[in-house]
Amino acid sequence: MFPILRPLAIVAATAAASPAFASIPFFNATCPMNIEVHADQGGPIYINGKQAKLKVFNAKAYEATHNHVTISVTVNPDGTPLVSYTARGGANGICMVK
Repeated sequence: MFPILRPLAIVAATAAASPAFASIPFFNATCPMNIEVHADQGGPIYINGKQAKLKVFNAKAYEATHNHVTISVTVNPDGTPLVSYTARGGANGICMVK
């Protein structure tokens, strides 16, 4: 690929991926180990008040990571989120969506 076209291809691919974020529902969740999760409609996702790095698997499955805590979000067909966590030392479980 020509060097000048590579940045344009990256921008186009990023723009095409953006609509997938729209499926993240608004929610608040509490997880064991004093982990608080908040998501705005369409994202981003916050873990203990800090914006997490978001990984999109598809329009209904996301992973948010911050400080050795990973939050997995699956959006059910009715739009409600199923939220779970994994933390340092192998801790993991289901979060309570409020």
